[in-house]
Amino acid sequence: MIVPIKSRRSSRVAVVYGAVAADAGPDEQDVLIEVDTIQQALSSLGFAPVAVPLTLDLEAVRQRLLHLRPAFVFNLVESVEGLGRLIHVATALYESLGLPYTGAGSEAMYLTSNKPLAKRLLAAAGIDTPRWVAGGAQGLALPDFAGPYIVKSVWEHASIGIDDSSVVEDPRKLAAVARRRQRRYGGDWFAEAFIEGREFNLSLLAGPDGVELLPAAEMLFVDYPAGKRRIVDYAAKWHAGSFEFCNTVRRFEFAAEDRPLLDRLEATARACWRLFELRGYARVDCRVDAAGRPWVLEVNVNPCISPDAGFVAAAARKGLGVADIVRRVIADVPVIRQRAPIEERAVTAAVSRALPG
Repeated sequence: MIVPIKSRRSSRVAVVYGAVAADAGPDEQDVLIEVDTIQQALSSLGFAPVAVPLTLDLEAVRQRLLHLRPAFVFNLVESVEGLGRLIHVATALYESLGLPYTGAGSEAMYLTSNKPLAKRLLAAAGIDTPRWVAGGAQGLALPDFAGPYIVKSVWEHASIGIDDSSVVEDPRKLAAVARRRQRRYGGDWFAEAFIEGREFNLSLLAGPDGVELLPAAEMLFVDYPAGKRRIVDYAAKWHAGSFEFCNTVRRFEFAAEDRPLLDRLEATARACWRLFELRGYARVDCRVDAAGRPWVLEVNVNPCISPDAGFVAAAARKGLGVADIVRRVIADVPVIRQRAPIEERAVTAAVSRALPG
């Protein structure tokens, strides 16, 4: 049973997020809405939230956290100075300070953020994920499996760099597509088999009896013309008013004949949770082929909790608001017992007030 947090003495909480540049794209700007949303939820639960932007000046952030002496950190870092490959730096910093924090640990953060690495682990565990080919010094190698293919960023999420031209039929053109994206967006790119079929988002939330799968969401591509790829690309997520944004919608209602598929998707999402030893919350994105076989595309271990986010929409179907999500995420925070400059007993006592009693 989760003890109501509001009844306890208020505790300071550091809400840490990746600092956002003034000219950042909408995918990065969205975190500012999320920070405000989480701070409001924390305040309603009796905490005193303090927003802390994270930059590559790690010593400044370290000193800020030492000064704040928070009960714990609510981690919202998705990138550091626009680089998704540094997402695990935040959690490593908290651990070095002995600070409890929400969400996945550093190892899971790193393993899931590097998509080809995550896919290797998924495949080794017997969890279906599309075949892939990674890049090297000579660019993308020719795949030894049939297409079509889709070119993706190794590290970046939020559909960065994904549009209709990301889906490629001719394997000989993959290297050129990857090079163009590298020139425009930087970073590393890979290609995986493109699964024609349905797309699902599976939101997972910790609860008093273990992890719970929230209602599954299917992404529908409404009135997409023939020949247009049915993918959740960057425009569908971030370009308000675009065809993709307006015509890519999620649904939660399913016919009775979908029940076996939904059960299989749930089993797949739970297997991902166990494999990466996740905590707090997560989202697993899948495509389902014509034979009804789910394929895991990505495991997102700190999905967005903005008011218009898919995770919040899924929780609402269970009658859970943002404060309910936040309460559950906090209740799954382990107390970190490591040597730290912050007095361990004070930190432990503070975070214990947010854990099940």
